[in-house]
Amino acid sequence: MQRADGASVAVAGTVVGSFDGPGLVVLIGITHDDDEPLAFSLADKIYDLRIFGHEHARVAGVSLAPDVGREVSASDLGLPVLVISQFTLYAETRKGRRPTWDAAAPGQLAEPLVDAFAERFRARGARVATGIFGADMRVQLVNDGPMTITLDTTR
Repeated sequence: MQRADGASVAVAGTVVGSFDGPGLVVLIGITHDDDEPLAFSLADKIYDLRIFGHEHARVAGVSLAPDVGREVSASDLGLPVLVISQFTLYAETRKGRRPTWDAAAPGQLAEPLVDAFAERFRARGARVATGIFGADMRVQLVNDGPMTITLDTTR
């Protein structure tokens, strides 16, 4: 996931999802034993990570109480989220020069979990934009920080 100051995703030259200002870009890969409770737990963790500051609140037009800590979450600020399915996060490159993606779940398992993951943010009140599952997408973002965090849900 990345803290961003604006992001968009386009398919075949048409923007299918975007946000302006502060928010989160989440690239999600699904593996064979992932399930909906895990997807929900990961979405909650991401939305509650305290990686934004009071300056982000001002840009987002949110007033924070003076006693609020230095760092706040996307949830605290009601920030948008751009969710992009990315099976290539499971690339295996230890042998040879050609990556394999055997650890990535097949589409019939992965797509509903990516949808459930995005829906969890919506249930929390986030404005959520998404790419199109399986499409060749062009993702643009302004990484704010830079701030990129890898969350691994290894059981």
